[in-house]
Amino acid sequence: MPYLHQWSPALGETLPHRALGTGPTPVRAVPGLASGPAAVWLKDESSFGDGGWGGNKVRKLEWLLPDVERRRRPTILTFGALGTNWGLATALYARDAGIATALALIDQPIDAHVRRQLERLDASGATIHRTRTKGRTVALAPWLIARHSSRFRPPYVLPAGGSSPLGTLGYVETALEIAAQVEAGDLPEPGHVIVPAGSGGTTAGLALGFALAGLSTRVVGVVVTDQLRLDREAMGRLADKSAALLRRRGATFATPRLDFEMTTDQLGPGYGEPTPESTAAMERASTEGLTLEPVYTAKAMAALLDMNERGDLGDRPVLFLNTNGPR
Repeated sequence: MPYLHQWSPALGETLPHRALGTGPTPVRAVPGLASGPAAVWLKDESSFGDGGWGGNKVRKLEWLLPDVERRRRPTILTFGALGTNWGLATALYARDAGIATALALIDQPIDAHVRRQLERLDASGATIHRTRTKGRTVALAPWLIARHSSRFRPPYVLPAGGSSPLGTLGYVETALEIAAQVEAGDLPEPGHVIVPAGSGGTTAGLALGFALAGLSTRVVGVVVTDQLRLDREAMGRLADKSAALLRRRGATFATPRLDFEMTTDQLGPGYGEPTPESTAAMERASTEGLTLEPVYTAKAMAALLDMNERGDLGDRPVLFLNTNGPR
């Protein structure tokens, strides 16, 4: 049973969920990554997902796919960049559910990682529209919706990363899972959790979930793109919309006090552009048996190492979420 349904049994009747992975995902101490006073722990989300692709995107699809089916939409239309993990996860898991996927993709720097992603996307069966820029994508949106409507039913439109109020519940669920692991003694209560922020749903969901669980844990969202608004105000608004959704579905709770921050210190030249710090972080993580990728998780690890070295994380344990999903 999902932790959200255990936390508020009323949600079991009103908020459909489909298990797409097996949890809880493992946690372990990684002393070799401690570059400052805070001990470093890892929660490996790459192991979550039973459909050939893992990571944080699958957590969101557990809540989104039942809603697509409830609304009887034959196609999901969503957005991303050429190397999109979100688009690939959506295409694979939606295909298993008999739902088509259409992707509108903007350009990003082409490297070996992106080339592998494009090969996987081509093999996924998704319809791909290379819309090149954010501006062209916005301009083409009405045509894309009309193009992928079927029998007077429009596609189910999702923002980049699946970071809708409903999709964000995937990381409210994960925060409750972390709280259960803390209670079970599998890891100490973290002072901070570090995650990459590409569309914001993981950051907003964790902040809301920790508040609901009563943990005094601050979420640090490491911004990896300049194509979306990912400041504190935008993330707080997304968390508030998810909280409102939970209330509409029957959950009752006091106004949550969100504890999170956003940092752009590791963005570098832009989305998909490696930095010396992210390259070094990826190499250092590999010596501890942790596989990162250059767009998201390497920059988040670079932020963790830098903040810990400067003492910005204090002396309580810090938890790194590896949201990477390749298999």
